[in-house]
Amino acid sequence: MIKSRLNLFIFRYIRFIEMLGVLMRIFSFSLVSWLGAESPFLFVWAFNTVDAIILSWCSILKKDHAYTLLNLFWILVGIVGILRASHLGF
Repeated sequence: MIKSRLNLFIFRYIRFIEMLGVLMRIFSFSLVSWLGAESPFLFVWAFNTVDAIILSWCSILKKDHAYTLLNLFWILVGIVGILRASHLGF
């Protein structure tokens, strides 16, 4: 029931939520571009993974399979990035 209400909320505001996810992604990659090796990589990967979760959820609700696959891939890349940036693996 909670999931259903959350999905209804997201679907109601999906354009805004997708734009938020896209702006988050632009911000995180801009930060890396501007700061280079001085970037806070753990923050960037965590932020990027959150936007991938947001965009995946939206694309799943819209039944956009290609966009869903792309963003689910970014979640996996983000997890690897978080592990590497925190020196927990890889």
